[in-house]
Order: sequence, then structure tokens, then C-alpha cells
Amino acid sequence: MPKQIWINGELVPEENAKLSVFDHGLLYGDGVFEGIRAYNGRIFKMGSHLKRLYASAAAIRLEIPYEVDKLGQALRDTLEANGKTDAYFRLCVTRGYGPLGINPFLCKQATVFIIVDDISMYPPELYEKGMAIIIAKTIRNHPDALCPSIKSLNYLNNILGKIEAIDAGVLEAVMLNHQGTVAECTADNLFIVRDNAQGNTELVTPPSSAGALEGVTMQAVLELAQDAGIPCNRTDLKPEELFAAREVFLTGTAAEVIPVTKIDGKTIGDGTPGKITQQLSNAFHDFINKNVDEG
Repeated sequence: MPKQIWINGELVPEENAKLSVFDHGLLYGDGVFEGIRAYNGRIFKMGSHLKRLYASAAAIRLEIPYEVDKLGQALRDTLEANGKTDAYFRLCVTRGYGPLGINPFLCKQATVFIIVDDISMYPPELYEKGMAIIIAKTIRNHPDALCPSIKSLNYLNNILGKIEAIDAGVLEAVMLNHQGTVAECTADNLFIVRDNAQGNTELVTPPSSAGALEGVTMQAVLELAQDAGIPCNRTDLKPEELFAAREVFLTGTAAEVIPVTKIDGKTIGDGTPGKITQQLSNAFHDFINKNVDEG
């Protein structure tokens, strides 16, 4: 059965899901998107993803021509039409068809489409043994140029960082901001486990002001850590603090929770996934397997 794509209110076979070459999402990267997961037939944190989508659209003055409930039902319908219970969604909103030139207000209506497919960001063995990453030379866009809370279709900045990672023989790269502190990775949020000034273990991830997207999986992991009594801190991180960390791990909708055991060729901790990383990874999978939250 061909994949079914939801586009502008209709489910159509993949070969009939077409966009105009004059769509400003294609021409200028003018649009927003969400990557969303379904587990056991339920859509993980659907409410949080849709809230972020509408906030991103509002920030670029892009009107989504559907109510939130309609898009939520469209996600469910597309999942069912493709016969899946566990899947990855790509929900995109483009500026729509318009004349050449970057004036967004000459586009009469946004284009909305939903793809449902499988995704595997990293090989399974990396979840058990840990992955190696690098620190990219390409920095994250200045937050005054493009607010990091906007999940834009224009991912060229991230792609350049990804190219550096691939050229270095790894699959992910840390991106720094204009101040030289850690923002996030090309497609994932980053956490470290360290001992704070008082000698207590804490979990740290950069704040949005550093250039980090407010990841939905990141927020879920923070909540699980707090439930487990692990102190959490949102603060700036210098690159050297990554090398000194006891543990490093990444989170993302596609990646879920994955340990990092080497950065720029330097071993993190003892070179194996740490106890807190494993604890939070297990807690995350327990959560999605037993009680998937659509909120």
C-alpha cells in the first residue's frame, strides 16, 4: 500500500502529494514544522508539539488555516491511514504558493502537510555503547537574527554542522553560539551530568537564551529527572565543561535518549554510558510504553 499523505485537508497517495515549485517553503525555507512520535497508537506529547507549532507560526506571522483540534485529528487519521501504531510524523506548514520575491504576504494561504514514516536516527548499538560526536566550527545562528524557539523549515545552519560531523566520521555535532557557549546539537538537545560546587550531582542543559530549542523530549526528560529526585539546572555551558562532565547524553523526538561517550576524540567519564543516562533512558522508555501522554 502506498504511503498516505495528509495535505491541505485530504489524505492522498504519496505520488499524488505535490507542492508547487512556487511554494515559498521550497523557494525560501519560509515555514515551520514539527517532528512528532507515536507509540502504541498514541501520539506522544501531541499537545506540546502543536502548541510549539502554532507559536512558531505566530512568530513569523504565518496563519495556519486549521484549528488545533483539526490538526490533532489529522495526525491521528494519517497514522491510521498508514496502518501504523509506532511511527514518526513530519508536520509542515509552508507559506504557500506565491510569486517570486520574499514578500510573504503575497502568498494567499499556507500549505499544510503531514508525513508518517519510520525513522532511525542512530544505529541501535550506539544506544548501548554510546556515540562519538564533535564540536562544530559552524556556530548557531545569532538569536537576534532568528529566535531559537522558532522551529523553522530553514535548517541550513544545522545541515552545515551535520556535514562537519559526517566529514569527521561521526553522526552528530555540538553547535556553539556567538558567545562560544553550547547551544545544542544539530538535531538534538544536549545534557551533561556533573558535580556542582557543593559536590552534589546535577543534570545540566543549556537554556533557550543560549540558542537551544525548547525540545519536547528534553522537557519530558527534565520532568522524569525531577520525579527521580535528580537536581536539574538550565545554565550556560562552556565547551571545556563537556569534556569534564561525568556523563553526556542527547535527547530528541527522533533520537529519544542516547549516550555520548566521546567528544572531539576525548573520552567522557569512563567511556561507557553513565548510570544517570541509563536511568533516565529507562524511565523515558517506561513512560512511553506504559502511559504515553498526548498532552
